[in-house]
Amino acid sequence: MLYQIYEAQRSLMEPFAEFANAASKLFGNPASPLGQNPFAQRVAAGYDLLYRLGKDYEKPVFGLQTVTVGGVDVAIHERVEVNKPFCELRRFKRFTDDGGTLATLKGQPAVLIVAPLSGHYATLLRDTVKSMLGGHKVYITDWKNARTVPLSDGEFHLDDYVNCVQEFIRHLQSVYGDCHVMSVCQPTVPVLAAVSLMASRGERLPLSMTMMGGPIDARKSPTAVNNLAMHKSFEWFENNVIYRVPQTFPGAGRRVYPGFLQHAGFVAMNPDHHAKSHYDYFEHLLQGDDVGAESHRKFYDEYNAVLDMDADYYLETIATVFQDFKLVNGTWQVRNAKGVSELVRPQDIQGCALLTVEGELDDISGSGQTAAAHGLCSGIAADQREHFEVKGAGHYGIFSGRRWREGVYPKVRDFILAHNHSAKPSTPRGGAVARTATTRAAAKKTSAA
Repeated sequence: MLYQIYEAQRSLMEPFAEFANAASKLFGNPASPLGQNPFAQRVAAGYDLLYRLGKDYEKPVFGLQTVTVGGVDVAIHERVEVNKPFCELRRFKRFTDDGGTLATLKGQPAVLIVAPLSGHYATLLRDTVKSMLGGHKVYITDWKNARTVPLSDGEFHLDDYVNCVQEFIRHLQSVYGDCHVMSVCQPTVPVLAAVSLMASRGERLPLSMTMMGGPIDARKSPTAVNNLAMHKSFEWFENNVIYRVPQTFPGAGRRVYPGFLQHAGFVAMNPDHHAKSHYDYFEHLLQGDDVGAESHRKFYDEYNAVLDMDADYYLETIATVFQDFKLVNGTWQVRNAKGVSELVRPQDIQGCALLTVEGELDDISGSGQTAAAHGLCSGIAADQREHFEVKGAGHYGIFSGRRWREGVYPKVRDFILAHNHSAKPSTPRGGAVARTATTRAAAKKTSAA
């Protein structure tokens, strides 16, 4: 019933939020009779804050229109390349009339960015995508809100996530011959599983994996997030945080971990910080600081927009990653697209370079959790592996903001370029025949990258 109660409360608050928005504009407009009194600006700021605290936050857009490549502005066309029930593979295709720039674009590596499915939308990586577009052909996994997926589309399991990543890797390989994969936070685990299974079968692998701030081994330097998942039983999660989607949504009846619960958890991790941030926003409005106020709006428009996760996927992630530690214990069995279980063996990965990135002050994925991938991927040569710790960076700082743009992105860019050459398919166990990459003809025929 909690989901239904939440929705009823939200619907009840919606007209009050709209009233606060209208009142803020009336008191904030000097031409309005209400804007003439000496307290008008303070009243307007108060109503504006009430509106933002009470409004419903919808899925944001990436909104990337252009990117600069070699001093030339290049147009970006965002489109869905593969549409699956729970995920879209979104491409940011670049167009230019400049011949030299076009040649540069075509020669740049293709990168699949696997965004986290952990409560926020893929637009949380907007800054990541924007930076990567300057030197790469960029694709991203855009996970759908489970409450919008009808029951007729079936369930979504952690195994389906792994299979989905493999399908997207093969798609990029079919277009470009080779690709690189980059995972941020939660997807480091399923991405490592996906590449491991491809290696065990002898398939062509991505040329490199970049893994950033993820719980490969959540036992190392456990954070508050890890401790909750570790110390509560599986049954506790199933009985206390799983609810059915109300009838007002396309996914009515689907069992989900609601986004509003995840958001409450995010805020509860640092309530004083959020309270101060909202008070600062109120002060910005009083002082007429449009830049500071707009910065607050942009952050919370993203931060407050959350999605529901399918219950099977969520519960299996809790059990696999944070309770049974199946990846590091070598006991993780994944059902492939044909329904056959396969053992995840990271030690089978060869010819795929590995870069791990951690933030010194990360309070979500603790120190050493991502770097643990190096111990698991023993088949990757030493000269193909690197680890980078970002000094002074928290979790979000490793993929967004100044530290990402000035410190992390150049490292990622150079690592990808250093390993942007075709690698031999790994030797599979059991003598299976390696997959061959398909032609690059499709990429050569287009005038865009």
